[in-house]
Amino acid sequence: MQDIALQLFLILFLVAVFAGFVDSIAGGGGLIVIPAMLILGIPPLEALGTNKLQAQFGSASATIAYARRGHVDLKKQFPMAMMAFVGGIFGALTASFVPPDILRAIMPFLLIAIALYFAFKPNLNDLDSHQRITPFVFGLTIVPLVGFYDGIFGPGAGSFYMLAFVGLAGFGMLKATAHTKLLNFGSNFGSFLVFTFSGAILWKLGLVMGLGQFLGAQMGSRLAMSNGAKIIRPLLVISCLAMATKLLLDSGAASSVSAFFSSLTGS
Repeated sequence: MQDIALQLFLILFLVAVFAGFVDSIAGGGGLIVIPAMLILGIPPLEALGTNKLQAQFGSASATIAYARRGHVDLKKQFPMAMMAFVGGIFGALTASFVPPDILRAIMPFLLIAIALYFAFKPNLNDLDSHQRITPFVFGLTIVPLVGFYDGIFGPGAGSFYMLAFVGLAGFGMLKATAHTKLLNFGSNFGSFLVFTFSGAILWKLGLVMGLGQFLGAQMGSRLAMSNGAKIIRPLLVISCLAMATKLLLDSGAASSVSAFFSSLTGS
Protein backbone atom coordinates (compact mmCIF):
# COMPACT_ATOMS: atom_id res chain seq x y z
CA MET A 1 0.00 0.00 0.00
CA GLN A 2 2.85 2.36 0.86
CA ASP A 3 4.58 1.46 -2.42
CA ILE A 4 1.39 2.38 -4.31
CA ALA A 5 1.19 5.73 -2.53
CA LEU A 6 4.84 6.49 -3.32
CA GLN A 7 4.30 5.52 -6.95
CA LEU A 8 1.25 7.81 -7.18
CA PHE A 9 3.21 10.70 -5.65
CA LEU A 10 6.09 10.15 -8.09
CA ILE A 11 3.83 9.98 -11.14
CA LEU A 12 1.97 13.15 -10.17
CA PHE A 13 5.23 14.92 -9.31
CA LEU A 14 6.45 14.27 -12.88
CA VAL A 15 3.07 15.32 -14.29
CA ALA A 16 3.37 18.57 -12.31
CA VAL A 17 6.88 19.22 -13.67
CA PHE A 18 5.56 18.92 -17.23
CA ALA A 19 2.44 20.99 -16.43
CA GLY A 20 4.55 23.72 -14.83
CA PHE A 21 6.84 23.79 -17.87
CA VAL A 22 3.95 24.16 -20.35
CA ASP A 23 1.89 26.52 -18.17
CA SER A 24 4.76 28.96 -17.64
CA ILE A 25 4.94 29.48 -21.41
CA ALA A 26 1.44 29.03 -22.78
CA GLY A 27 -0.98 28.14 -19.99
CA GLY A 28 -3.19 25.05 -19.81
CA GLY A 29 -1.43 23.33 -16.92
CA GLY A 30 -4.71 22.56 -15.17
CA LEU A 31 -5.92 20.41 -18.05
CA ILE A 32 -2.77 18.33 -17.74
CA VAL A 33 -2.86 17.93 -13.96
CA ILE A 34 -6.56 17.45 -13.21
CA PRO A 35 -7.20 14.58 -15.66
CA ALA A 36 -4.05 12.84 -14.37
CA MET A 37 -5.31 13.07 -10.79
CA LEU A 38 -8.76 11.80 -11.76
CA ILE A 39 -7.30 8.86 -13.71
CA LEU A 40 -5.26 7.90 -10.64
CA GLY A 41 -8.37 7.76 -8.50
CA ILE A 42 -8.44 11.13 -6.72
CA PRO A 43 -12.06 12.37 -6.19
CA PRO A 44 -13.08 15.36 -8.37
CA LEU A 45 -13.49 17.91 -5.55
CA GLU A 46 -10.11 17.00 -4.00
CA ALA A 47 -8.53 17.09 -7.47
CA LEU A 48 -9.80 20.64 -8.04
CA GLY A 49 -8.73 21.86 -4.60
CA THR A 50 -5.31 20.20 -4.76
CA ASN A 51 -4.80 21.64 -8.24
CA LYS A 52 -5.33 25.16 -6.87
CA LEU A 53 -2.65 24.51 -4.23
CA GLN A 54 0.00 23.08 -6.54
CA ALA A 55 -0.68 25.50 -9.40
CA GLN A 56 0.33 28.45 -7.22
CA PHE A 57 3.89 27.14 -7.03
CA GLY A 58 4.14 27.10 -10.81
CA SER A 59 2.72 30.58 -11.34
CA ALA A 60 4.81 31.99 -8.47
CA SER A 61 7.96 30.33 -9.81
CA ALA A 62 7.39 31.69 -13.32
CA THR A 63 6.54 35.15 -11.95
CA ILE A 64 9.77 35.26 -9.94
CA ALA A 65 11.81 34.19 -12.96
CA TYR A 66 10.23 36.82 -15.23
CA ALA A 67 10.53 39.54 -12.55
CA ARG A 68 14.24 38.83 -12.04
CA ARG A 69 14.83 39.53 -15.72
CA GLY A 70 12.76 42.74 -15.62
CA HIS A 71 9.81 41.50 -17.68
CA VAL A 72 7.29 42.36 -14.96
CA ASP A 73 7.48 44.99 -12.19
CA LEU A 74 5.91 43.30 -9.15
CA LYS A 75 5.36 46.51 -7.16
CA LYS A 76 3.79 48.32 -10.09
CA GLN A 77 1.54 45.38 -11.00
CA PHE A 78 0.53 44.52 -7.43
CA PRO A 79 -2.88 46.30 -7.69
CA MET A 80 -3.74 44.23 -10.77
CA ALA A 81 -2.72 41.04 -8.96
CA MET A 82 -5.02 42.04 -6.10
CA MET A 83 -7.92 42.54 -8.53
CA ALA A 84 -7.27 39.05 -9.92
CA PHE A 85 -7.15 37.75 -6.33
CA VAL A 86 -10.55 39.30 -5.52
CA GLY A 87 -12.00 37.97 -8.77
CA GLY A 88 -10.74 34.48 -7.94
CA ILE A 89 -12.38 34.57 -4.50
CA PHE A 90 -15.77 35.65 -5.84
CA GLY A 91 -15.53 33.14 -8.68
CA ALA A 92 -14.86 30.25 -6.32
CA LEU A 93 -17.65 31.38 -3.98
CA THR A 94 -20.20 31.44 -6.81
CA ALA A 95 -18.96 28.28 -8.54
CA SER A 96 -21.68 26.14 -6.98
CA PHE A 97 -24.40 28.49 -8.29
CA VAL A 98 -23.25 28.64 -11.91
CA PRO A 99 -24.28 25.75 -14.20
CA PRO A 100 -20.91 24.29 -15.32
CA ASP A 101 -22.52 22.73 -18.40
CA ILE A 102 -22.94 26.16 -20.00
CA LEU A 103 -19.27 27.01 -19.46
CA ARG A 104 -18.16 23.63 -20.80
CA ALA A 105 -20.28 24.16 -23.90
CA ILE A 106 -18.94 27.62 -24.70
CA MET A 107 -15.29 27.25 -23.68
CA PRO A 108 -13.96 25.06 -26.53
CA PHE A 109 -15.15 27.56 -29.14
CA LEU A 110 -13.65 30.51 -27.30
CA LEU A 111 -10.33 28.67 -27.01
CA ILE A 112 -10.37 27.82 -30.73
CA ALA A 113 -11.03 31.50 -31.49
CA ILE A 114 -8.06 32.52 -29.33
CA ALA A 115 -5.86 29.92 -31.08
CA LEU A 116 -6.86 31.30 -34.49
CA TYR A 117 -6.16 34.86 -33.34
CA PHE A 118 -2.62 34.05 -32.24
CA ALA A 119 -2.00 31.77 -35.22
CA PHE A 120 -3.00 34.20 -37.95
CA LYS A 121 -2.70 37.73 -36.57
CA PRO A 122 0.27 39.36 -38.32
CA ASN A 123 3.13 41.14 -36.55
CA LEU A 124 2.77 39.33 -33.24
CA ASN A 125 6.18 39.58 -31.62
CA ASP A 126 7.86 40.75 -28.41
CA LEU A 127 7.47 44.46 -29.20
CA ASP A 128 4.71 46.48 -27.55
CA SER A 129 1.99 47.77 -29.88
CA HIS A 130 -0.99 50.15 -29.72
CA GLN A 131 -2.67 50.34 -26.30
CA ARG A 132 -6.47 50.26 -26.68
CA ILE A 133 -7.45 50.83 -23.02
CA THR A 134 -5.65 52.42 -20.09
CA PRO A 135 -4.00 50.25 -17.40
CA PHE A 136 -6.53 51.60 -14.86
CA VAL A 137 -9.56 50.48 -16.91
CA PHE A 138 -7.83 47.20 -17.78
CA GLY A 139 -7.19 46.44 -14.11
CA LEU A 140 -10.68 47.43 -13.06
CA THR A 141 -12.56 45.41 -15.69
CA ILE A 142 -10.67 42.71 -17.61
CA VAL A 143 -8.49 41.46 -14.75
CA PRO A 144 -11.24 40.75 -12.18
CA LEU A 145 -13.49 39.27 -14.88
CA VAL A 146 -10.86 36.74 -15.94
CA GLY A 147 -10.00 36.13 -12.27
CA PHE A 148 -13.70 35.50 -11.59
CA TYR A 149 -13.78 32.96 -14.43
CA ASP A 150 -10.61 31.34 -13.07
CA GLY A 151 -12.33 30.83 -9.73
CA ILE A 152 -15.50 29.39 -11.26
CA PHE A 153 -14.05 27.10 -13.91
CA GLY A 154 -10.37 27.72 -14.66
CA PRO A 155 -9.31 26.12 -17.96
CA GLY A 156 -8.08 28.74 -20.40
CA ALA A 157 -7.81 31.60 -17.88
CA GLY A 158 -4.15 32.13 -18.83
CA SER A 159 -5.12 32.28 -22.50
CA PHE A 160 -7.74 34.94 -21.75
CA TYR A 161 -5.20 37.00 -19.82
CA MET A 162 -2.77 36.66 -22.74
CA LEU A 163 -5.38 37.70 -25.30
CA ALA A 164 -6.32 40.75 -23.22
CA PHE A 165 -2.72 41.84 -22.65
CA VAL A 166 -1.81 41.51 -26.34
CA GLY A 167 -5.07 42.71 -27.89
CA LEU A 168 -6.08 45.46 -25.45
CA ALA A 169 -3.02 46.47 -23.38
CA GLY A 170 -0.71 46.32 -26.42
CA PHE A 171 1.91 44.12 -24.76
CA GLY A 172 4.45 42.08 -26.69
CA MET A 173 4.22 38.29 -26.35
CA LEU A 174 6.97 37.84 -23.75
CA LYS A 175 5.79 40.77 -21.63
CA ALA A 176 2.21 39.49 -21.80
CA THR A 177 3.31 36.03 -20.70
CA ALA A 178 5.20 37.46 -17.71
CA HIS A 179 2.22 39.54 -16.58
CA THR A 180 -0.19 36.66 -17.16
CA LYS A 181 1.70 34.48 -14.70
CA LEU A 182 1.44 37.15 -11.99
CA LEU A 183 -2.32 37.49 -12.47
CA ASN A 184 -2.69 33.70 -12.64
CA PHE A 185 -1.04 33.56 -9.23
CA GLY A 186 -3.47 36.15 -7.87
CA SER A 187 -6.66 34.46 -9.04
CA ASN A 188 -5.32 31.01 -8.13
CA PHE A 189 -4.54 32.16 -4.61
CA GLY A 190 -7.99 33.71 -4.19
CA SER A 191 -9.84 30.55 -5.23
CA PHE A 192 -7.37 28.43 -3.25
CA LEU A 193 -8.44 30.17 -0.02
CA VAL A 194 -12.06 29.21 -0.67
CA PHE A 195 -11.10 25.57 -1.29
CA THR A 196 -9.03 25.65 1.91
CA PHE A 197 -12.07 26.49 4.02
CA SER A 198 -14.06 23.73 2.29
CA GLY A 199 -11.40 21.18 3.29
CA ALA A 200 -11.04 19.85 -0.27
CA ILE A 201 -7.22 19.81 -0.45
CA LEU A 202 -4.79 16.88 -0.21
CA TRP A 203 -1.96 18.85 1.37
CA LYS A 204 0.93 16.37 1.18
CA LEU A 205 0.23 15.53 -2.45
CA GLY A 206 -0.35 19.20 -3.32
CA LEU A 207 2.97 20.26 -1.82
CA VAL A 208 4.88 17.48 -3.61
CA MET A 209 3.24 18.46 -6.89
CA GLY A 210 3.93 22.11 -6.04
CA LEU A 211 7.65 21.34 -5.99
CA GLY A 212 7.28 19.75 -9.43
CA GLN A 213 5.39 22.82 -10.67
CA PHE A 214 8.09 25.13 -9.32
CA LEU A 215 10.87 23.23 -11.11
CA GLY A 216 8.92 22.90 -14.36
CA ALA A 217 8.00 26.59 -14.39
CA GLN A 218 11.63 27.59 -13.90
CA MET A 219 12.63 25.58 -16.96
CA GLY A 220 9.68 26.80 -19.05
CA SER A 221 10.08 30.49 -18.20
CA ARG A 222 13.79 30.38 -19.04
CA LEU A 223 13.01 28.82 -22.40
CA ALA A 224 10.38 31.50 -23.04
CA MET A 225 12.77 34.31 -22.14
CA SER A 226 15.44 32.86 -24.43
CA ASN A 227 13.14 32.49 -27.43
CA GLY A 228 10.32 34.97 -26.87
CA ALA A 229 7.43 34.97 -29.34
CA LYS A 230 9.10 32.25 -31.44
CA ILE A 231 8.27 29.66 -28.76
CA ILE A 232 5.37 31.36 -26.93
CA ARG A 233 3.15 31.88 -29.99
CA PRO A 234 3.11 28.28 -31.33
CA LEU A 235 2.85 26.76 -27.85
CA LEU A 236 -0.05 29.08 -27.01
CA VAL A 237 -1.89 28.00 -30.17
CA ILE A 238 -1.23 24.32 -29.43
CA SER A 239 -2.27 24.77 -25.79
CA CYS A 240 -5.58 26.42 -26.71
CA LEU A 241 -6.40 23.76 -29.30
CA ALA A 242 -5.45 20.96 -26.89
CA MET A 243 -7.68 22.44 -24.16
CA ALA A 244 -10.56 22.83 -26.62
CA THR A 245 -10.14 19.25 -27.84
CA LYS A 246 -10.03 17.92 -24.28
CA LEU A 247 -13.24 19.75 -23.37
CA LEU A 248 -15.00 18.59 -26.55
CA LEU A 249 -13.94 14.97 -26.15
CA ASP A 250 -15.01 14.86 -22.53
CA SER A 251 -18.34 13.05 -22.42
CA GLY A 252 -19.88 15.70 -20.20
CA ALA A 253 -18.73 18.48 -22.51
CA ALA A 254 -20.05 16.72 -25.59
CA SER A 255 -23.56 16.40 -24.11
CA SER A 256 -23.34 20.01 -22.90
CA VAL A 257 -22.60 21.26 -26.42
CA SER A 258 -25.62 19.40 -27.73
CA ALA A 259 -27.85 20.75 -24.98
CA PHE A 260 -26.51 24.27 -25.47
CA PHE A 261 -27.28 24.39 -29.17
CA SER A 262 -30.64 22.70 -28.64
CA SER A 263 -31.57 25.46 -26.22
CA LEU A 264 -30.55 28.09 -28.81
CA THR A 265 -32.63 26.52 -31.56
CA GLY A 266 -35.51 25.76 -29.22
CA SER A 267 -35.61 22.11 -30.28
